[in-house]
Amino acid sequence: MENKIDIAIIEDVEDIRNNLKEYLSSRPEVGSITLFESMEDFLKTKPMDTPPQIIFSDIGLPGMSGIEGIKIIKTIYPETDIIMLTVFSDSTKIFQSLCAGATGYVLKGAPLPEIMKAVLEIKAGGSYMTPSIARKVINYFVPEKKQHTANLLTIKEQAIVMALTEGLSYKLIAGKLNISIDTVRFHIKNIYKKLHVNSKAEVIGKAYRGEI
Repeated sequence: MENKIDIAIIEDVEDIRNNLKEYLSSRPEVGSITLFESMEDFLKTKPMDTPPQIIFSDIGLPGMSGIEGIKIIKTIYPETDIIMLTVFSDSTKIFQSLCAGATGYVLKGAPLPEIMKAVLEIKAGGSYMTPSIARKVINYFVPEKKQHTANLLTIKEQAIVMALTEGLSYKLIAGKLNISIDTVRFHIKNIYKKLHVNSKAEVIGKAYRGEI
């Protein structure tokens, strides 16, 4: 097949890298796939005669973050499109990524066909965002709705929700936020009440869907 899409994946979690490569390699539209554990590893390869047309990059990489790396990549390879593949669904990270030059933003855990859909839409000249991310972008331009969302949870509760989406245990959340485990449980109880949910999975689901 002509005009195959060359892809690079910058992701520090080996299972995610390999699973994504295995799936994309099975698609006839995809050409070469190169893997990197960090942004620094990718940048060591510059300058490339034929850079990848699309790069998947995590945000929370060890060392240089994905957002910092986007700015450098777009300077070296302005024609390369970058899709953020991440657990972060907060507005700050979304807009930092888009302002840095990302063309797409897909949440980890999205179905693999959705990943391929993002590749094809971006290759066709468009952009792609997971539906929950697109909703957050729309909410940014709707002050009333944004204000309601912001007032739903306290800053501490929002930090705990973000930590839950990162897969942290109550003990790790307590350490990260410098509070006791009992305080974490107290905040989570309030989060459940405000969001009308009964489990951590429901909280994470709402976060991924952009409902928080």
